[in-house]
Amino acid sequence: MDLAGKVAIVTGGGRDIGRATAIRLAEEGARVAINYHASAAGAESAVAEINAAGGRAFAMQGDLTQQDAAEALVAKTVETFGTVNILVNNTGGLIARKTIPDMSLEHWNSVMDLNLTSAFLMVKACLPHMTSGSIVNFASQAARDGGGPGSVAYAASKGAIMTMTRGLAKELGPDIRVNALCPGMVDTDFHNVHTKPEVRKTVANAAPVKREGEPVDTANLVVFLASDKSAFITGANVDINGGMLFS
Repeated sequence: MDLAGKVAIVTGGGRDIGRATAIRLAEEGARVAINYHASAAGAESAVAEINAAGGRAFAMQGDLTQQDAAEALVAKTVETFGTVNILVNNTGGLIARKTIPDMSLEHWNSVMDLNLTSAFLMVKACLPHMTSGSIVNFASQAARDGGGPGSVAYAASKGAIMTMTRGLAKELGPDIRVNALCPGMVDTDFHNVHTKPEVRKTVANAAPVKREGEPVDTANLVVFLASDKSAFITGANVDINGGMLFS
């Protein structure tokens, strides 16, 4: 999956899936802009790893729920690399598990901004520079099944990502393809923080592959969807969950 000459932006690229994705894109030849919010060490180490292997990358801090931060990231990418061909909208999170009776409007809005508004702002900022290429969004298995306890806001935001992906595929085709991933249980800080170890073990044992996913499993799928190998795929929300949920 040769991405030589392509320029990619990976949001939330300082850890876990985002970091693995940035490295895999670079391994396939892409020049990579890595956004991070708080994970500076992970982002900078990814840049060092990419550059040491002969690639080109930079990292930039920014809160992508803010329009000026999204625009600044895209501007630096274009200034540094000349264009944008691939956008990976990986920024997102649960923030906290809250049931509806315990949920404030502030929490609801924060989850929506983090998962949905950030993707909208990045797409909007990239489009003036992105005459062709691929956008890969991150939805979630939670968007399929409603998520675990206290994750209604998160699941709803990821369901919106799925719908936005379909709409963008229609709006931006044929020159720009838009797809999304719906990851299940992947070994990331998301589950380290929000999911009990015994629940993770039960889920892994129930999956046909008998394990959690690794960040690189998901990164490999992102690379495929970003490449011309998936030229006839757009508007798809692709499950990657070890067979835990079929759709």
